[in-house]
Amino acid sequence: MSAEVIQLQEIDTGVVQVTMQDRANKNTFSKELMSGLVDAFARIRANSSYRAVVVTGYDSYFCSGGTQDSLLMLHEGQGKFTDANLYSLPLECEIPVIAAMQGHGIGGGFVFGLFADCVVLSRESIYTTNFMKYGFTPGFGATYMLPKKLGIGLAEEMLLSARTYRGADLEKRGIPFAVLPRAEVLAYAQQLARDLAEKPRISLVTLKSHLVDGIRKQLPSFIEQELAMHAKTFHQPEVKERIQKAFGN
Repeated sequence: MSAEVIQLQEIDTGVVQVTMQDRANKNTFSKELMSGLVDAFARIRANSSYRAVVVTGYDSYFCSGGTQDSLLMLHEGQGKFTDANLYSLPLECEIPVIAAMQGHGIGGGFVFGLFADCVVLSRESIYTTNFMKYGFTPGFGATYMLPKKLGIGLAEEMLLSARTYRGADLEKRGIPFAVLPRAEVLAYAQQLARDLAEKPRISLVTLKSHLVDGIRKQLPSFIEQELAMHAKTFHQPEVKERIQKAFGN
C-alpha cells in the first residue's frame, strides 16, 4: 500500500481511518488508489481490534471515478468494471463503514461512498453519477445503490441526466444523510465512528450483517444487468469521443 496515496491510521481506540490522497490523479481510480484501497480493507479485515472505519479524501476531493485510460480500455473491450471489485469493499467489510465525503464524489467515486453504512456529505461539494455524460449506461452498482440510498425519484433523475448537484442541492431534495459544511464533515464522521466503537465488536458485526444482507444478496443481479447494458452501450464510437472531450483531448 502506497503511503502517499492511501493512508491507514487508527485515530482512536477501535476506529481506523482510510484517507484517499492520490493528489497527482485527484483521487480518480488510478492503479495506485485501487490497489491501496484493496490492501487497506484487507488489513482492516485482518485486525480484530477495529470496530468502525472512516473513509475520506483530501481537500476538495473525495473520489473522482474512472481515469481516462481505464474508461478508454473499457470502451475497447479490454476488461470490465468488475475486474477491480472496489464498489463492494465497504459493503463486504465486516464492521461499519462511514463515508466522510468532504469533497467531490464523481461517477463511480460517488457510488463507492454510497456503499458505506453511513454517509456524510459536504454542502459545497459536487456529487454526480455522470456515466451517461460519456454516453454509456451506469455501472459500479449505481442502478441499485442510488435508488436504495437516495430514493427512486432522485436516483432516476441523477442516473438519466448525469447532472451535477451540490451537497446543498441534495440536502434540499431531502436525502437521508447528514450534509454539513466541508470543514465539519470529517469531525462529524469521526465522532460517529467513536460512538460506534463503544459497542461490542461482535454486536456491530452481527447487526451490520443483518442490515446489509438484502443488499449483498440482490446486488449481484444488478451488476450482471449493468454489464449487459455496457455490452450494448460502451463500445459506441461516440463514447470514445465523449471521453476524450471530457478529459480535454
